[in-house]
Amino acid sequence: MKKAMDANEINDVLKANPEWNLKDGKLIREWTFKDFIQAMAFVNRVATLAEAAGHHPDIDIRYNHVVLGLVSHDAGGITQRDASMASKLSKEFPSA
Repeated sequence: MKKAMDANEINDVLKANPEWNLKDGKLIREWTFKDFIQAMAFVNRVATLAEAAGHHPDIDIRYNHVVLGLVSHDAGGITQRDASMASKLSKEFPSA
């Protein structure tokens, strides 16, 4: 099982990935798109990356607005695996 990060480690992750925030014990990032079709295309691309990484984010879709949440439920918090996924998603999808 992976080890959950402490508050200082999480703060370092947030400094390195300023587009992400901490909410409800998860790394959270939001994207807004032109329409629902673009939002769904984005989610499908995220799904492909997530499956390859073996890490599946929480996904909330509201028309053209997508929120991703990263947490390792099996570790009871945010782990290095979540931090790596956040960095990977930020590189792949810098903005909507």
